[in-house]
Amino acid sequence: MAPRKSPGERLYALLLKVMFLLPPERIHHLAFAAMTLATRFTPGRRASSALLVADDPILRTRVFGVDFPAPLGLAAGFDKNADGVDAWGPLGFGYAEIGTVTAAAQPGNPAPRLFRLPADRALINRMGFNNFGAAAAADHLARRLPGGVPIGANIGKTKVVEPEDAADDYAISAKLLGPLADFMVVNVSSPNTPGLRDLQAVTSLRPILQAVQQSVSVPVLVKIAPDLSDEDIDAVADLAVELGLAGIVATNTTIRRDGLATPAATVEPIGAGGLSGPPVADRSLEVLRRLYARVGDQLTLISAGGIETADQAFERVLAGASLLQGYTGFIYGGPFWAKRIHRGLAAKLRAHGYTNLAEAVGAEHKTRA
Repeated sequence: MAPRKSPGERLYALLLKVMFLLPPERIHHLAFAAMTLATRFTPGRRASSALLVADDPILRTRVFGVDFPAPLGLAAGFDKNADGVDAWGPLGFGYAEIGTVTAAAQPGNPAPRLFRLPADRALINRMGFNNFGAAAAADHLARRLPGGVPIGANIGKTKVVEPEDAADDYAISAKLLGPLADFMVVNVSSPNTPGLRDLQAVTSLRPILQAVQQSVSVPVLVKIAPDLSDEDIDAVADLAVELGLAGIVATNTTIRRDGLATPAATVEPIGAGGLSGPPVADRSLEVLRRLYARVGDQLTLISAGGIETADQAFERVLAGASLLQGYTGFIYGGPFWAKRIHRGLAAKLRAHGYTNLAEAVGAEHKTRA
């Protein structure tokens, strides 16, 4: 039985119907502005924290040398330019990833480029790494307030840069953002930059990851697509272990369109783009399980893709995820979504006899063994 919704959650469900009357990218900018405004000053941050944060010691964890107050973070794509870095903790997230940021500013793909599939609680986007560039994001990160949640910097390839120059391009972003972020995520898995996913091939990926590692002192992770073959997933995992990466974020959006509740006549005219939300959940979980079976505790695994409930969050932890991420779930779930998942996850950890989150990570694999 699904948990009863609070008055705030019921109110958001009604508000969502109104917001969905506006174009997706327009409402994103309005909602983002409202959230950052509400948490800009100390009284607003305190009020938001009191209402939206699940402060529970069982959820605290330390991975790759960074302390996280809770495991669910905001995935990259929402705060592209690090404009809201002081908002995400008071809004209930244990951390956030800004970006994707590229070395040079770029406008992204032509609009419309963000689409809703309400029947699937999903989104399709082909934003194309629209951002103000690494220097602008670095300036915003430099003004972070002390004591906030960890912030990761997600970096991608500038569109006009040729693949053979990708390593140098990533290094530029890494050098600018590395000193100001708590960890770095190398994004080679968005479907919306031509040729980007080809960089997931080990021969192309190795020099990029090495260039980033040589440019920063913070932990480096790589983000992969759900559409990789199992053999390619194994190859990336082996490379990450070989290079001493901190971890892998699995997964990005998918280019697949099968199994949707939304009619094909509605989906097909939308065209290209990455699909996120519940339709990618099963594959994301499969990739997570495969990665953990391959690398165990040698890497930190961050699971993203279709997480909507505390049950799913707990399942991802048992499957090997030390941290979790969401974006589409936040859009459809609203401001109480992170707190609801964190409170439910804490209850499940206690109900199963765990004293902390780390004890549960990968437990299903150990039970099978």
